[in-house]
Amino acid sequence: MTTADENELLVHTGPGTPGGNLMRRYWHPVALSEELPPGGAPLPIRVLSEDLVLFRDEAGRPGLLHRACPHRCADLSYGRLEDGGLRCLYHGWLFDVAGNCLEQPGEPAGSTYKDEVRAVAYPCHEVGGLIFAYMGGGAAPEMPEYEFLNVGEAHRYVHRSDLECNYLQSLEGNIDPVHLSYLHRPHKRADARAVPGSDDKSADMYYAEDRAPRLDLEHTEYGIRIFSVRNSGPENQYVRVTNFIMPNSAAIVGQEGRVNEGYAVHWHVPIDDTHNMRFDLVINRVNPIDKVKYRSREANLYGPDGKEERRARNRYFQDREAMKTENFTGMGRSFNVHDAFASESQGPVHDRTREHLATSDRIIVQARRQLIEGIEAVQDGREPLGVIRDPDKRDRSELVVMSQVVPRTLDYKDAWKSMVPRQSAAE
Repeated sequence: MTTADENELLVHTGPGTPGGNLMRRYWHPVALSEELPPGGAPLPIRVLSEDLVLFRDEAGRPGLLHRACPHRCADLSYGRLEDGGLRCLYHGWLFDVAGNCLEQPGEPAGSTYKDEVRAVAYPCHEVGGLIFAYMGGGAAPEMPEYEFLNVGEAHRYVHRSDLECNYLQSLEGNIDPVHLSYLHRPHKRADARAVPGSDDKSADMYYAEDRAPRLDLEHTEYGIRIFSVRNSGPENQYVRVTNFIMPNSAAIVGQEGRVNEGYAVHWHVPIDDTHNMRFDLVINRVNPIDKVKYRSREANLYGPDGKEERRARNRYFQDREAMKTENFTGMGRSFNVHDAFASESQGPVHDRTREHLATSDRIIVQARRQLIEGIEAVQDGREPLGVIRDPDKRDRSELVVMSQVVPRTLDYKDAWKSMVPRQSAAE
């Protein structure tokens, strides 16, 4: 069982908290690139309980500053994009993406006071259709070379949604293989794609038929490789390989096109302790993604009127008749909505001391343990798991997602290895 003290460490990510200090050792996505087009207005955002402004300067560089101007603390998100930076509306002070004060037009000629003033600025890096920020102290770590960040633009789809709960509740749903047999279960086959090695059976059929998968794991350089194994006749087994990526993301089965051509990544970034941003990246390394189809699927996030989102305030428009004919939840077809129900209904900040964990929760237990160990590492002055300082160690090609039927004679822990050479990014 997670103790009260451990839960406190895990759920709080604000400035100066142990969990916040851990989070600030990593790069995190803070916006979609498309949310900040060239010449677009600055974006007021809140990340890790800090109020910030994200902007793109005239050269196209993203910058992330504390929202309060260092002069008299007016809101910089209202500022003007000009002369190489972001200019405060109150007195015209101008700041660049690094936080340097370039101008203080109200000061006397020859004043050098601008050289003594800096805005709090966080380094940004743009890749994979996302804008990342490093909010820790000292030099930023290396950006990991994950396949999902480096495929060509036509081979990826990115989406962002906000959830009204602590980030860890949302994350834990993504690394829990057992819930697939219930929360997302359709009453009829919903996925037309056959799992490779199967007799034309889809993954959702395996989830429905074998609701108590055998779970196993391996510790990796980035987190945990998760194995869930289900029955597939007397000679075969269905193996699903997913991943927990320290400290707040997961790579899971789910993509457009044929099975194993790609996968999905869900990144849960704390807004504060009671809200989080979920960034979804879907990739297909073989064929371009049908983005029109993905955008049309977003309609599944809405209720019967097609306008109001399915949220806790309207009980996700749960339909008891649909529970009999459509799917297990009666909350529409969107997995995002099902996930939101499961995580938000636990409350804004889940009290884990009330849980009764079972053998089916072993992945959850191990992920919490890795997070606690990461917090302890930072407290001891060590780097937590997954932080890369050596540029020659950025390769993360051993992060593989797999959905496949294999012979029972094959060690399922070896099945993913044949897929590593296929991790070349599509252009």
